[in-house]
Amino acid sequence: MKKRNFKWVGLSVLLVLVLALSACGIKKEPAASSASGSAGETPKTEAVTGPLSGKRVALIMEFNTGTFSQQYVQGVKEEIAKFGGELTTFVADNDKAKMVSLLDSAINQKFDVILTDHGDSLLEPGVKKAVEQKIPVVVFDAAISVPGATVLSQDDQKMAELTLEQMKKDINGKGNIVKVWVAGFAPMERRQIAYGAFLKANPEIKEIATFGSAQNPALDTQAKMEAILKQYPKGEITAVWAAWDEFAKGAARAIQQAGRDEIKVYGIDMSDEDLQMIQDPKNPWVASAAVDPTDIGRVQVRYAYQKLHGDQTEDAVVLNPVYVQREALPDKQISTSELSEYVKGWGGSIQGIKDWMSEYGITAK
Repeated sequence: MKKRNFKWVGLSVLLVLVLALSACGIKKEPAASSASGSAGETPKTEAVTGPLSGKRVALIMEFNTGTFSQQYVQGVKEEIAKFGGELTTFVADNDKAKMVSLLDSAINQKFDVILTDHGDSLLEPGVKKAVEQKIPVVVFDAAISVPGATVLSQDDQKMAELTLEQMKKDINGKGNIVKVWVAGFAPMERRQIAYGAFLKANPEIKEIATFGSAQNPALDTQAKMEAILKQYPKGEITAVWAAWDEFAKGAARAIQQAGRDEIKVYGIDMSDEDLQMIQDPKNPWVASAAVDPTDIGRVQVRYAYQKLHGDQTEDAVVLNPVYVQREALPDKQISTSELSEYVKGWGGSIQGIKDWMSEYGITAK
């Protein structure tokens, strides 16, 4: 028995040595995410070494609905992986109080960096607490004002203006429109400002219906749009303006299934799924204004690492949108990663890049 025990002890020691040597090798787990708040398994990448490698990053999301959010998270993951960090994602499932609790949890767990996605002013006390504890915080798409925290946003009013003005041209400045929109979100409120000004300046364009829900937005929009199409027969609706791509998806599906090809849809935001719909000549969704969601994630991470590096960062960073319309796109199906070949200004943002980031393979070239 003693010999057998000695044999197992020897094997155990050997296994520990192998694992220790593996940990010192060239492979490292990259940024990983999990809605439950734990780092999940992801493919291994080359090890990243540098003074800022190994940082734990928390991403706290109000929701992760739709392909736009998926591509945004992908951008966050990719950029954190370049810095050699580890990402943990927490999702509040559209519960603002839960998001506040998740933020407090991330602070108590002493994450090195905290990123937030959406939310509202309820997050301000938590963000202030994090900043006071010297935890870098970068906020995306929330009306928050805390000195020391950087707030990243899309130019929401510009996105609304781009789509509304094109819609106006396409319908010759008059007609009945349906608005799909929901209150309670900073980007929606900013888009509404542009929409209100647009209606005031164009009295011959009439809003005949408005609705919207953040819960199951695409399905909810489709069901409500189907009801509106029955209420307003052919010729009584000219266009639909959707303030979110999930809304545009639902409206477009309802219109297409009803055979109401006289109605065009104009949206905001862009993902691969959205692009497929816009490229489809039979789909009523003809255009959208957007910022590359993957770029948003990347830029947010860069500003967070600037803070870790000790750089002075802006309090507010605005990302400029572009207008994407079917006429500018090729007949062959493309993805958003190829969109820059056809739409000037799409993707490849260099915002937030500093010279020192070249050590991590991040350059403005």
